[in-house]
Amino acid sequence: MAIKELQLRVNPKTAYTDSLLRQHIAQQENISVDDISLVKIVKRSIDARQRQVMVNLKVRTYIGEQPENTSLISPIDYKPVSGSRQAIVVGAGPGGLFAALRLIELGIKPIVLERGKDVNERRKDLARISREGIVDENSNYCFGEGGAGAYSDGKLYTRSKKRGSVDRILAILHQHGASEDILVDAHPHIGTDKLPIVIENIRKTILGCGGEVHFQTRVTELMIDGNSVNGVICADGSSYNGPVILATGHSARDVYRMLKAQCVKIEPKGIAVGVRLEHPQHLIDQIQYHSEAGRGEYLPAAEYSFVTQVDGRGVYSFCMCPGGFIVPAASGPNQLVVNGMSPSNRGTKWANSGMVVEVHPEDLTHYDANDPLCVMHFQEDLEKKCFEAAGGTQCAGAQRMLDFVQGKESKELPRTSYAPGIRPSRLDKWLPRFISNRLRKGFEVFGRYARGFLTNDAIIIGVETRTSSPVRIPRMPLEMRHIEIENLFPCGEGAGYAGGIVSAAIDGERCAEALAGQL
Repeated sequence: MAIKELQLRVNPKTAYTDSLLRQHIAQQENISVDDISLVKIVKRSIDARQRQVMVNLKVRTYIGEQPENTSLISPIDYKPVSGSRQAIVVGAGPGGLFAALRLIELGIKPIVLERGKDVNERRKDLARISREGIVDENSNYCFGEGGAGAYSDGKLYTRSKKRGSVDRILAILHQHGASEDILVDAHPHIGTDKLPIVIENIRKTILGCGGEVHFQTRVTELMIDGNSVNGVICADGSSYNGPVILATGHSARDVYRMLKAQCVKIEPKGIAVGVRLEHPQHLIDQIQYHSEAGRGEYLPAAEYSFVTQVDGRGVYSFCMCPGGFIVPAASGPNQLVVNGMSPSNRGTKWANSGMVVEVHPEDLTHYDANDPLCVMHFQEDLEKKCFEAAGGTQCAGAQRMLDFVQGKESKELPRTSYAPGIRPSRLDKWLPRFISNRLRKGFEVFGRYARGFLTNDAIIIGVETRTSSPVRIPRMPLEMRHIEIENLFPCGEGAGYAGGIVSAAIDGERCAEALAGQL
């Protein structure tokens, strides 16, 4: 049997039709189609830069006989751990879960403490937000098993390749039930409908190896002795002993307040703030694929990524969700926050993306610059303002895109994917001026990048504030522990060191390795 790895550049129909792909390879390699036992796609990317959209493939072609094993990964053999060495992992998002898995590989028992519910029980509380406008402070789109990524688009694309192995993270996700496509696609994603299954399987691995996972267990205090953490105390009075990986996510504001109250050094960090922008998906397909017909039968829902500089600050698209929907992402009372997600098939009629403006601590002149929580307070105030503009409900304020740019009222709004509903609102007026002015200019630039993008067929919905953590928990670059306190390992998005599922997972593994090296 011969195996050939080939680099191909083909049209979408050929790329997504096995028989045509075999014919193409046979012709190129001057062999019979009947000689090809299997074509295994190893890497796939879409090139839509020219009018003729093409697909770049790396394929493994088996010639002569059927192979026994075509898997793209070698699964990790997770072995049981004893309780002789244990560590506390606070938070069951990507950072915490991957930290726990890595601890098991290193022979350390993880005790995972999650304030929210398991990934399936969360669904009921998410439904209540959309149906009744009721937000459970411990079970919502931000809190619960899987963290903020569990009910998201499940995007796995990251630029954080210097921090660790992206392929390793993708392989572990595939081992726990994610489609093999995530190993193949240039911009992989799992989808909000598939990711919970993967998360549940990771939990089963942790439990099956002797680790612990405790839900509805909110950490309220670090057990600090001198300059060292010995464990944690929880809201129900329970306590757990061991070094602590703190992976609580970017929305755990009570944790930031706890750290400040316990005199654990934290710092304000810049964030990005803006809106959710929603277009008809067909329009985005037309723009990105340069065709009035849109994406056609073989291409996936089109994505976009825009960035520019306006008055010294970045304005850019964030967490773009093709074929997705907008969701209410508040994590407490008197808040209105929006986010986006997509199912695995990216099959809705809408495309949405965060459109945000960089905010630095020094931009917030009305807040105390000496307060490490000053950026967080700005977030809170803006979310409250948005909530009030919505009449104290989760029915979000919205404005047509072109009306926003031109400073006009939108008397009527198009249909939206946002389940709680929308109402006309002058976002151009009540958003902070340094945000709205930059967004307006950014939209004009993006409209020049992509003809048809700036349109009143699109709407903006406010407000998008949870792009990253408003606080950084400083740590030593190699030892990964807090700069002043031993046995405390700030981790992931919540500590200010990651920006998505994969980067948080990589950071979780690094923290686990650092902790193991110091036990």
